[in-house]
Amino acid sequence: MKSKELSVDLRDKIVSRHKSGEGYRKITAALKVPMSTVASIIRKWKKFGTTRTLPRAGRPSKLSDRGRRALVREVTKNPMITLSELQRSSVERGEPCRRTTISAAIHQSGLYGRVARRKPLLSKRHKAARLEFAKRHLKDSQTMRNKILWSDETKIELFGVNARRHVWRKPGTAHHEANTIPTVKHGGGSIMLWGCFSAAGTGRLVRIEGKMNAAMYRDILDKNLLQSALDLRLGRRFIFQQDNDPKHTAKISKQWLQDHSVNVLEWPSQ
Repeated sequence: MKSKELSVDLRDKIVSRHKSGEGYRKITAALKVPMSTVASIIRKWKKFGTTRTLPRAGRPSKLSDRGRRALVREVTKNPMITLSELQRSSVERGEPCRRTTISAAIHQSGLYGRVARRKPLLSKRHKAARLEFAKRHLKDSQTMRNKILWSDETKIELFGVNARRHVWRKPGTAHHEANTIPTVKHGGGSIMLWGCFSAAGTGRLVRIEGKMNAAMYRDILDKNLLQSALDLRLGRRFIFQQDNDPKHTAKISKQWLQDHSVNVLEWPSQ
């Protein structure tokens, strides 16, 4: 697989060090560039007097620099725009070109088509609460984290259609808000499971029959929570995590946790 070209700035640094009398090995160690690459850049500079990329043979692109910049602006403004929509906008600007040409032009700017991640729809209040939670637990020790027993219910959709959307984004920006699909909770056509896990492994997994209420949740805890902690060797002073589902925060659920001296980790909404 062909590697990316070095930046012009880095190529200039290589030539500058060569001019000052540094050898190839020393330049390689200082700039973390393979010696063969250093030699190739210096050889090119001696022959052509420049470190810039020289014109290559081949069919010239139908896209002008102005058209390429317009495409990047469109993709940056709307990451979920499709290639077909970009192709239509290129035609309207008087630069008809193929989808592959458009895709290649966008790739040159560091943007790539990826499947959009699904994330909960968050308000400003939710985001502030999450940030505060993260700051509060930033200095928690690994020993403390190892004692957390994480839990949740999950629905497995039997007949659901999970549509995928592609977005144009740069590496490392998968979770930026513009590149994600907000999700909300819904039901139907599924089975529900309750499970838990810790750093030591997985606890019990329980299938929930029918619609779960607070009494059913309390029974699940009664039959599975302490036994899971025991199986995972978390000890009696483990920390239990659950979200803010009304069944979890109901009086009978809280009372059971208090009666069994279970330490519950506070949890922000969503």
